[in-house]
Amino acid sequence: MNPITKRYDFVLAFDVMNGNPNGDPDAGNMPRLDPETGKGLVSDVCLKRKIRNYVTLARRSPETGAPEDGYDIYVKEKAILNLQHQRAYDALKLEGASAKNVKQGRQWMCQTFFDIRMFGAVMSTGVNCGQVRGPVQMTFARSVDPIALLDQSLTRMAVTTEEEAKKQEGGNRTMGRKTIVPYGLYVGYGFISPQLASDTGFSEEDLQLLWNAMSNMFEIDRSAARGLMATRKIFVFEHESPLGNAPAHALFKFFAPQKKEDIPVPRAFEDYTNVDIDEQELKKQFPKVSLHKLV
Repeated sequence: MNPITKRYDFVLAFDVMNGNPNGDPDAGNMPRLDPETGKGLVSDVCLKRKIRNYVTLARRSPETGAPEDGYDIYVKEKAILNLQHQRAYDALKLEGASAKNVKQGRQWMCQTFFDIRMFGAVMSTGVNCGQVRGPVQMTFARSVDPIALLDQSLTRMAVTTEEEAKKQEGGNRTMGRKTIVPYGLYVGYGFISPQLASDTGFSEEDLQLLWNAMSNMFEIDRSAARGLMATRKIFVFEHESPLGNAPAHALFKFFAPQKKEDIPVPRAFEDYTNVDIDEQELKKQFPKVSLHKLV
């Protein structure tokens, strides 16, 4: 598979209803928040995790459950990364971390693991397979408007131990809390470099898999804690030149959703206007940039 040869920038818009899109461990797992503006945040790491999870399900054998060749995932739950590096040395029968062996091990890792080929990885710990700077980079997503954090009280009917049951004689229940966002529309940005793609081997097939993952990643990641989440819009800007034909920030300004004037507090995607991009105006200003609307 040949690496991609064009530069891409993209906009990802998604929303959440009555859920926590990305908890902050330093804040009791409450939804991430910009304290100065009150706008919600979702980390790039969170979004990458969902993409990895989609690829894990989409590119594996239905009979064995094993990943297809070239579509294994490097960063996954309970994975011991140094053992992943050792797989490269074992497969290539390498001994010792010479510069040549590290280069060969790095190449094997890029060919084997989709997320390394896409996002890159630091693989110089322990068994040395070098470092990879990935062609696909993503930003934090930020909500269009300030979000409200609603703290909900919950009760649990069952108990874990007999001692706990004795303490609850008389009808007492174990209390808990759950913080939700009633509604939030989030927008994040991404960048794809053909120069780095040529280094990792990120191909056109890989690119299409990335678009599919972003379009469907919330559909296979349902959780009561996350409420109702959905990908609402994906706009891809394709440049004619590998170096690009427009600054990314200038392209991103073409997508500027706003809540409708008669909506005091947005509670649905339909409460927003300007949720599309004027393709004719884009072409007028940047004739060498093509727009693809994926969702």
